[in-house]
Amino acid sequence: MLKKINWQIPEHWTKIECIDMHTGGEPLRIPISGLPEIKGNSVLEKRRYFREFYDHLRTGLMFEPRGHADMYGAIISEASTSDADLDVFFIHNEGYSTMCGHAVIAITKFAFETGILDASDGLDLTMNVPAGKIRATAVMSEDQVVKASFLNVPSYLHLRHGKIELEGIGEVVFDIAFGGAYYAIVDADQLNLSLNSDDYYTLIDLGRRIKRVVQDQYEINHPIEPDLSFLYGTIFIGHAHDPKHHSRNVCIFAEGEVDRSATGSGVSARAALHHAKGELDPGQPITIESILGSTMTVEVMEQVDYPGYEAIIPKVSGSAHFTGKSTLCFDPEDPWKKGFIFR
Repeated sequence: MLKKINWQIPEHWTKIECIDMHTGGEPLRIPISGLPEIKGNSVLEKRRYFREFYDHLRTGLMFEPRGHADMYGAIISEASTSDADLDVFFIHNEGYSTMCGHAVIAITKFAFETGILDASDGLDLTMNVPAGKIRATAVMSEDQVVKASFLNVPSYLHLRHGKIELEGIGEVVFDIAFGGAYYAIVDADQLNLSLNSDDYYTLIDLGRRIKRVVQDQYEINHPIEPDLSFLYGTIFIGHAHDPKHHSRNVCIFAEGEVDRSATGSGVSARAALHHAKGELDPGQPITIESILGSTMTVEVMEQVDYPGYEAIIPKVSGSAHFTGKSTLCFDPEDPWKKGFIFR
């Protein structure tokens, strides 16, 4: 056995304590101590402040050597409004998300199992996120959250049957839908993709290329919040591998990240798409697989008017797990203290 190790993190180093989780295989890193004060009177103001002054902490937490190209994180703080429990914004390899369903599911488990919220006061949790207000509910067995669901922001079909020309591929047909973030949604059959791990690198390549071309050729303007007016990723949809499930999708988001989960905001966008096409009725839950085979369930809970759109309120359900607790340190003399990334 090794002798007792007495190494201590030097006092002048930056130390950030984190809890790591996953939802359906998709990672989530939550800093719980060590972050500097994040100023702002709303979650969007806090996100802007963090991006301006602390973006090196995003890269340090997400990138190698502490993270990896597909790492994902959530920054949690006290609620800025009286009708919410927490403010949350999301970080990844490219920058900052507007909404993240897998993170909401994991944070719901995190909040109740770490004691941030007392389950005896009820199992509901309201979060301010950049896309709006999210209302989540935990399902508990004894002292563990075994499942969580959330009502998402109004989600809608933005564009039906867009077309682009992709070099070496030809014409690609897609839809754009919003589920807290905007996605170009592509039928995988037209690209002969099976949506399993064998197609991993092809999915990254095509997802990035489709996103770039769609961004160049199609304008996206959110009707209320300009900070949401961008294409976040590409979702490939295909046949379920398990006949009990509705379908499979793989989301390529940010700078080529592959979501291991079915993507909470992505299945919300898909529910809006299928509802707009007359393929999904209110109260009809569907279960969607990820590239890993993990699942999320989504259903249309309500139809709502939204500026310029006929929108829905989706309900998304899934489960999360803890994977670790660690103290990450940043040596001020380390030339790679801000991290690096290969993608």
